[in-house]
Amino acid sequence: MSVIDEERVRGGLFKDIDAEDEDAQPTEVESLCMNCYENGKTRLLLTRIPFFREIIISSFTCHHCHWTNTEIQSAGRIQEQGVSYTLRIKSKQDMNREVVKTDSATTRIPELDFEIPAFTQKGSLSTIEGLLDRAVAGLEQDQPIRRATDPDVADKIDQFIQRLKKLKDVEEEFTLIIDDPSGNSFVENPFAPQKDQSLSVTPYKRTKEQNAALGIQESEPEPDEKPGSDLETMRNEVLVFNTNCPECNAPASTNMKLVQIPHFKEVIIMATNCDSCGHRTNEVKSGGATEEMGTRITLHLTDVSDMSRDLLKSETCSVLIPELEFELGMAALGGKFTTLEGLLKDIKELVVMKNPFICGDSSTTDTSEKLELFGKKIDKIMAGEMDVHIVLDDPAGNSYLQNVYAPDPDPEMKIEQYTRTFEQNEDLGLNDMKTDGYGEVQN
Repeated sequence: MSVIDEERVRGGLFKDIDAEDEDAQPTEVESLCMNCYENGKTRLLLTRIPFFREIIISSFTCHHCHWTNTEIQSAGRIQEQGVSYTLRIKSKQDMNREVVKTDSATTRIPELDFEIPAFTQKGSLSTIEGLLDRAVAGLEQDQPIRRATDPDVADKIDQFIQRLKKLKDVEEEFTLIIDDPSGNSFVENPFAPQKDQSLSVTPYKRTKEQNAALGIQESEPEPDEKPGSDLETMRNEVLVFNTNCPECNAPASTNMKLVQIPHFKEVIIMATNCDSCGHRTNEVKSGGATEEMGTRITLHLTDVSDMSRDLLKSETCSVLIPELEFELGMAALGGKFTTLEGLLKDIKELVVMKNPFICGDSSTTDTSEKLELFGKKIDKIMAGEMDVHIVLDDPAGNSYLQNVYAPDPDPEMKIEQYTRTFEQNEDLGLNDMKTDGYGEVQN
């Protein structure tokens, strides 16, 4: 099947949400009711959320016992990294934040020592209040049986349910943590594009156990392979190794090249091109070690020609635009080797065009207007019509911005070296690396 034919098939299955589209009708199938064991009806709708991804919405209704159930499943791919959202809930307005929670996500409330394990609930598109209501409903479901068999346990669960219900009044601040190894869960930032001081987003690499739970099998190197045995080969040749397409999971090939950036260091550029679906992806990794000190690069944009400066943003680098009160956290865009204009385009696409909470029923006029204004400001920066500063803050010291005056200093660029904090070392995994004294003979 050609790429065009495959796109037509996917386009025929997954259609954009449109209330006026008469053809976007759900499919009805007869299925067993798990409440009364009579036959009910399940309605399935394969749709595409604008600027988000393809999903499957299912709704079950039993006409015998009137039991209903709805759920949402992601029809897209598993992301390259897992993600953990930590939200400090301080007011009732926070209870209205929208949440996309997949079935692989774990939900925790540390103050109550409460946890909803992964794969115990189906995926849902809800709010913080809706998550709490769903947790309460799950605990109340078997209470009649518990009261008959173990009244003491039932009383304790009743007390705990009351504590959960009181959280909705937000009489005291509490923390909600959503940890999703698949990377497909989201928590709304109502202040976008500005940083949300109450919300922390932490991407991370999955463990082998998490990959196994998601059904991902890690590829093992061939017996004859000797990784890292010939560095000169990597410098002079483009290496090709087999992998799977992150979009359609079809066999694909990844090209890898070790490149020396002038006046900086070596980086590894990897690019994947899928012949089946046409998906393309590229990623940049630092070829060197973590530097002893972090690096903060501040560039004052004075001319539109600054947009053509080469830029290397590592996975550990955050991007700040103080004049817009904007901060992009580390790993948000991954590692990139591009130009300053390319970075700004990626920021606009991530914050404005791919934001799932500004489309359809999830959107609000105020949020949409703020993000639209932010996008216009980014366009003005790229056109050289705004006087702003771009700050690249990399605790690992592996990011780079081209100095067009090299080897002389750039009058508009300031490079600072700083000592990392304990928290930054913790994020980089350096606090657990103890190598002193390993070579000494132990008596």
